Amino acid sequence: MEPLSQADATVYMNFMKSHCCYDAIPTSCKLVIFDTTLQVKKAFYALVANGLRAAPLWDSKLQRFVGMLTITDFINILHCYYKSPLVQMYELENHKIETWRDVYLQCSNPFLISISPEASLFEAIYSLLKYKIHRLPVIDPESGNVLHILTHKRILKFLHIFVSKTSDITLIGTFRNIATVQQTATLYDALSIFVERRVSALPVVDEQGMLFLFFDIRELYLLNLAAQKTYNNLDMSMREAVCMRSCFFEGVIKCYPDETLETIIDRIVKAEVHRLVLVDRSDVVKGIISLSDLLQAMVLTPAGIDALLS
Repeated sequence: MEPLSQADATVYMNFMKSHCCYDAIPTSCKLVIFDTTLQVKKAFYALVANGLRAAPLWDSKLQRFVGMLTITDFINILHCYYKSPLVQMYELENHKIETWRDVYLQCSNPFLISISPEASLFEAIYSLLKYKIHRLPVIDPESGNVLHILTHKRILKFLHIFVSKTSDITLIGTFRNIATVQQTATLYDALSIFVERRVSALPVVDEQGMLFLFFDIRELYLLNLAAQKTYNNLDMSMREAVCMRSCFFEGVIKCYPDETLETIIDRIVKAEVHRLVLVDRSDVVKGIISLSDLLQAMVLTPAGIDALLS
């Protein structure tokens, strides 16, 4: 695989520096905001009903946005308390969001990481990667309103529309110590890997390391198990969990080492997925290429910044 050319890398970097966050906001989009006094159960059901993965949190006492409620929060709670003899899941879901955050989530960031609509997309990418977040609220500094939630996917799609790509793909992605799960493992085993390795999806493989499917635990739990009130059964096998998949789950979107950067970006944008599994021609998993990896290589690396390591 040939490296990303300096000329193309410069084009990508300058493009992001010359466009502001407001440019990438779609004409029409859905935005849900929760008050921290809302019951956790109702909040997650609202996410399910609106097909969303996260929502900004408004504290009416402080009169400001204080954070985000995401599917990752739900996953962390499940992993922490599923086997706890002291706490039942129904007790947790009946708490208010503010109680959940203070007592159970123990948030490491006491403030909401956001960005101004006038800030450059380069700054937005840096914030997303530096703070290892997947959603960046765009907040109007004058009104204090949330205008949009910027994501890696939205930024890459914006870049895909306006910039042509001719370079071959470089070694972009993760190729060592790849987090995978056996299809015979339990759902709780998968949850543990998600939490401990801090990954957002897992390739499910057989004993030979061949790709069986790509498993997004967040989608499974928020859009399926949590909605059906079956999240108390984490001892089912990955194979059984696969049978519960619905049509809205992303399939296995693969790429190969000899494919071009243009091909890979086209595929990831058109499929609207967050990552690709890099496999050889025998379907053995060799790596993972995420949206963060692409944006780091295409935009920040040319500027001499490695936000993924900061």
